Amino acid sequence: MAIENNKKLTETTDITVEEKLRALFELQTVDSEIDKIRTLRGELPLEVQDLEDEIAGLQTRIGNLEQEVVNIDTAISNKKNEIINAKTLIKKYEDQQNNVRNNREFDSLSKEIEYQTLEIELCEKRIREFTSSTKEKNVAIEESNNQLEERNTDLKNKKAELEEIVSDTQKEEDSLLKKSIEIEQFIEERLISAYKKIRKNARNGLAVVTVERDACGGCFNKIPPQRQLDIRSRKKIIVCEYCGRILVDSEIMKIEEAGA
Repeated sequence: MAIENNKKLTETTDITVEEKLRALFELQTVDSEIDKIRTLRGELPLEVQDLEDEIAGLQTRIGNLEQEVVNIDTAISNKKNEIINAKTLIKKYEDQQNNVRNNREFDSLSKEIEYQTLEIELCEKRIREFTSSTKEKNVAIEESNNQLEERNTDLKNKKAELEEIVSDTQKEEDSLLKKSIEIEQFIEERLISAYKKIRKNARNGLAVVTVERDACGGCFNKIPPQRQLDIRSRKKIIVCEYCGRILVDSEIMKIEEAGA
């Protein structure tokens, strides 16, 4: 292991600063492509999870509504039984009125008949309210079922899309990862560590950026003319004094493209 490390150290220290900058820029380009693949894949699982959560919520809502309908149907049935009992009592009190001995008994039975009649009216009112509520809940169930069907279709499509992307991009990602590791072999450990630290903390994972329109391609702060000259000379590794990213001149892009 020590021999391998010494061999890598010798190889990396032999290359020029310009070659290191080119390697760092190429490494950034490859890693950015990997980021794109993972970002694309990373959004879909979240969308799939959101759909699964929404579907679970809809299923719970439908279940609750259906249980409420069952409870209302039971309540309607109970009210109908109360009406039957009230009518039975009315018939009983009316029969008893035919055999009363005085007006006080007759009036007392009349009050009972009136009370049961009011009970029937109240039960009928409640049945109408329950029936109306049942209709509303059945509409809500139908709407929720339609929405559930749509979300299940969306979920099926998203899962298929995710599987397709994973299938299509896995080979490309593996190839890019291999290339990233190969490029790292040409860069000394100290620079790789710095690069990875900057990349971890930087927006969009950009640790190496070009100077565009006299400004840092990462934070867009202006770069002084003399510092731009130093960057173009490629004699030393220069970082942005504002964001800490490694700066390279835009010509490196053309060099890489020409080399490709």
